[in-house]
Amino acid sequence: MLIECKERFKRLQMKEKEHWVCFDMEFCPKCGMRLTPVRKKEREKTVLFLSCPKCGYMKPVTPEATTRPKVIEHPPQERIAIIGKKEQKLRTLPTVKIECPKCGNNLAYAWQVQTRGSDESSTQFFRCTKCNYTFREYT
Repeated sequence: MLIECKERFKRLQMKEKEHWVCFDMEFCPKCGMRLTPVRKKEREKTVLFLSCPKCGYMKPVTPEATTRPKVIEHPPQERIAIIGKKEQKLRTLPTVKIECPKCGNNLAYAWQVQTRGSDESSTQFFRCTKCNYTFREYT
């Protein structure tokens, strides 16, 4: 891993536009602010420093200070949620008193969805507890 970090650090110094090197979070020993990565040109190559935005403290970055980004991959089976018929029958939505336009029942499940622009109000959906008819109300 150390050899790989050194190689990446060399590539970073050669190519200025690469942004894939990661750092552990470090703090300024003078004022306690979080250090941010900064590139500076020294002679003919670009050198990476950790800089304090408050007091100007600079610390050169060594290849040992870089870490490899963690990539977590999940199998396709974990990405898909299958809801069985038994679970579909469970009603955990809140209920409100509103008349169903289809059967006249006065109780329905309610939920809201942002169907239009974020600057407009949400659409409120209702599903009758008796006949399962779904209807909406624009507010």
